[in-house]
Amino acid sequence: MAYPEMANEKGSSNSKPPRDTKGKTITCKAAVAYGPGEPFVVEEILVHPPHKSEVRIKILHTSICHTDLSAWRGENESQRAYPRILGHEASGVVESVGEGVSEVEEGDIVVPIFNGECGECCYCKCEKSNLCERYGVNPMKKVMEGDGRTRFSTLDGKPIFHFLNTSTFSEYTVVDSACLVKFRHSDHGLTTKNLTLLSCGVSTGVGAAWNTANVHSGSSVAVFGLGAVGLAVAEGARARGASRIIGVDINPDKFIKAQAMGVTDFINPKDEEKPVYERIKKLIDGGVDYSFECTGNVDVLRDAFSSVHAGWGLTVILGIHASPSLLPIHPMELFNGRSIIGSIFGGFKGKSQLPHFAKQCGNGVVKLDNFITHELPIEEIDKAFDLLITGKSLRCLLHF
Repeated sequence: MAYPEMANEKGSSNSKPPRDTKGKTITCKAAVAYGPGEPFVVEEILVHPPHKSEVRIKILHTSICHTDLSAWRGENESQRAYPRILGHEASGVVESVGEGVSEVEEGDIVVPIFNGECGECCYCKCEKSNLCERYGVNPMKKVMEGDGRTRFSTLDGKPIFHFLNTSTFSEYTVVDSACLVKFRHSDHGLTTKNLTLLSCGVSTGVGAAWNTANVHSGSSVAVFGLGAVGLAVAEGARARGASRIIGVDINPDKFIKAQAMGVTDFINPKDEEKPVYERIKKLIDGGVDYSFECTGNVDVLRDAFSSVHAGWGLTVILGIHASPSLLPIHPMELFNGRSIIGSIFGGFKGKSQLPHFAKQCGNGVVKLDNFITHELPIEEIDKAFDLLITGKSLRCLLHF
């Protein structure tokens, strides 16, 4: 059931499936998680047709994010649901649409987004927020919004749960139309591989620098954690003209890649016993203008907050912190002018703003090619997770 070459790097929107599958249940390949930390099972599953306001897409490329890693490990027990199809960063092509869907049609190139945009709720209508009342990010959610049921099942009919509105570790997936962004190749010129990066990591990092922090030209920045999101923050800060970008990571192998993405100074916390924030203040008198915590570690968050300048310094939280972690900050510390804020999906409203961001990337404002470090077939998904865990990959693209 492979699509023709139209769904290649050109991102054409004129593709059609080789045979009619509309309204039918599709048998396809997926990587299924059956328990916390257990090896993925790559097997044939059933993907049922889309219901009202839903879209079924064929995944062209999908990649692995630390959020997938956390969910696979089951780090938050309250969010566990198995069997489950993880994955939330991908590009694809529309196979069929459900009743009432008019914004996309069969053959359109699309990107699924875990933080949807219905366009009608009070959050979507508010310019200050990119959340959505019905389709916002919700790791507890494991079924479709419309009827509270799943569109996946095993060959013998047992349900398989969804993840983050997307479930992209499947050759075909069903998503709500509010969680899908259409892209026209003529508008951006990106490959479908590069479009994959916009559905999570790069958008989250660059958007945090642009939308959440509003990094300004000549400013100083510290990025804690040089994975894909952290390096996307650095890339966004570079594009905004930041004069100093300090990268902090315990893996020295990441520094060469980071330098290519705008990082000007490097700190390895293991190099000396002096606290990282003191070393940063030695580099930047008084501290940096902006810091970004991309690790999900409260001790790192403490360092990030302590590294910003009193009076105006801003710390942005991007890392996923497992419960019951609390902010390691005394309320009185906020009276010295430092502030702290979280950022979801980089502050981007997916359907409204990602197409313009893609155009900016296509024009070279943000360089995407450096983020893709590996490509593997879905059968080697466990290897792809190992590459992420050991810090050897930024984004490993998986294909079916």
